[in-house]
Amino acid sequence: MVEALLAQAGDWPGPVEIMLLDDGSREEFRELNRPLSARAGVRYRELAQNVGRAAIRNQLAATAQHEWLLLLDNDSLLPDAQLLARYAAARTQAPVLIGGTSYAPAKPADAALHLRWLYGREREARPAAVRQLAPHGQLTVNNALIRADVLARFPLDETLNGYGHEDTALGLALARAQVAVVHLDNPVLHAGLEPAAVFLQKCEEAVRNLAQMHRHPGHASESRLLSTAGRLHRLGLAGAARHLLRALAPVLRRGLLSLRPRLAHLDLLKLYWLLVAQNQAAIE
Repeated sequence: MVEALLAQAGDWPGPVEIMLLDDGSREEFRELNRPLSARAGVRYRELAQNVGRAAIRNQLAATAQHEWLLLLDNDSLLPDAQLLARYAAARTQAPVLIGGTSYAPAKPADAALHLRWLYGREREARPAAVRQLAPHGQLTVNNALIRADVLARFPLDETLNGYGHEDTALGLALARAQVAVVHLDNPVLHAGLEPAAVFLQKCEEAVRNLAQMHRHPGHASESRLLSTAGRLHRLGLAGAARHLLRALAPVLRRGLLSLRPRLAHLDLLKLYWLLVAQNQAAIE
């Protein structure tokens, strides 16, 4: 990805710096990445301990020198040689531009990656026209061009633990401040698929973050998951649903780790995790 960005740097109307911050990786990965620091236009730095998805992006933004920030996850690949050119042409449309994510059309050979690939294809790989219907709610920072002054004013929420929904919180903050968000068909390819067991752990962390956000005034997010849980609470069925889903959870998990995962099973597991998190919050 770094080499592809360097090759496209001339398409951006101004100076380009590529900033890489290692967030507490194992030494074997650091050894692979350190040679990038010798490339002109690349700044590479390592953190002794993992600080999390929001904090590391905020650190990168705080030390950047130019007007625009292009946030990219390190497991992305550029689909062609025009990513920066498309962003450059669109930068007058809004201070926040979201390019989107794509996935390989063929199912991965490794069965452990099938769930993450299926979820990406069915739930994340949306065209810009669909994402623009709810621009702030569809905001993702794995491929986002944001003006530096905007991210300085609305840094990512570092109070969220683990994985997920720091971009949801950013979208809510931008919506409240009426900062325009425009979605583009300028996706990166998500190449670093996680095994199903790792992905399920991240999904559970993300649901806990969603529940945490929903408890705070002004941070409520609209989602099908929250709406379903809300209806169960209003009908007095949340406790019964939680107990039923607790019994079903091992079966749902086995199905998601199988060769033929079903996203409906993941939806039920997420509902269970949310109901558990909400019940724990109520007890506390």
